[in-house]
Amino acid sequence: MDKEENKDSTSALEGENNEQSSEKVIEEQKDGSDVEEKEKEEKLTAEEELEAIKDKLARTFAEMENQRRRFEKEKDDAYEYGGYSFAKEALNLLDNLERSKVALENDEKLKNTDALKKIIEHLNIIHNDMLSIFKKNNIEPIKSINEKLDPNLHQAMMEVEDDTKEPGTIVQEIQKGFMMKDRLLRPSLVGVSKKKTEESEKENQKDEKNQ
Repeated sequence: MDKEENKDSTSALEGENNEQSSEKVIEEQKDGSDVEEKEKEEKLTAEEELEAIKDKLARTFAEMENQRRRFEKEKDDAYEYGGYSFAKEALNLLDNLERSKVALENDEKLKNTDALKKIIEHLNIIHNDMLSIFKKNNIEPIKSINEKLDPNLHQAMMEVEDDTKEPGTIVQEIQKGFMMKDRLLRPSLVGVSKKKTEESEKENQKDEKNQ
């Protein structure tokens, strides 16, 4: 009896030990899988952080490059067009010179006099010198007469009836326009041709008959 009881108790102890050991193995496996999952999560988080840092760096470099380009453009514009405002104001001097010339030429007292000829010669020299200075600084007049009206370069101030020209052709220049390289200083003020109307043609025919 004692032997059998000992056997039973021994087998019971062995069973308990086996159960404990199996539970321990399961717990160890569970702990191991939890550690692996944590490591995996940490790894993913680290990779995500690295990608975020890379993206931030790329954006920063792109912004720096854009700023550099803007700075270069502003610097180039300042170099190329630094005298833009001055040149625009200087055109007024050229306009006044031309107005003075026309006024003197239309003065009845001065017409056909040697004094007027000398004055006009000097004014022409000054006028040509100014145009030469403008040209050295890449400022040149806009072509207008017999050119097609270009809204980017010309401003139509009046229409002139002319059947010898295509409608929209510039036949009169009221004020000369100028360009500074590829930038408009001011547009040319011009008169453009248009087809004669029936009324104007009838009036012309009447005038011809009366003559």
